[in-house]
Amino acid sequence: MPWVDVTWDYGPGGNVEHMAGHGLDPEEVRAVLEEPARRMTSRASGLPMVMGYTPSGKFIAVVYEQIDEFTVKPVTAYEI
Repeated sequence: MPWVDVTWDYGPGGNVEHMAGHGLDPEEVRAVLEEPARRMTSRASGLPMVMGYTPSGKFIAVVYEQIDEFTVKPVTAYEI
């Protein structure tokens, strides 16, 4: 795993609520952050992005902010 910590915001309008709107939960997003199939940069935001498979087999993209060397904060995630 490239990071030790993933920052989640469970409050209204937070990243957890945003990803739930795309049918994803923190465990699915964490799985792809931990074992991405592909790394790239989001064309829309310029932020780092990974793609990969969730444990249930969904292929998703996760756009995130690098907080520090060991911490990331998912901004959005969606099924491809």
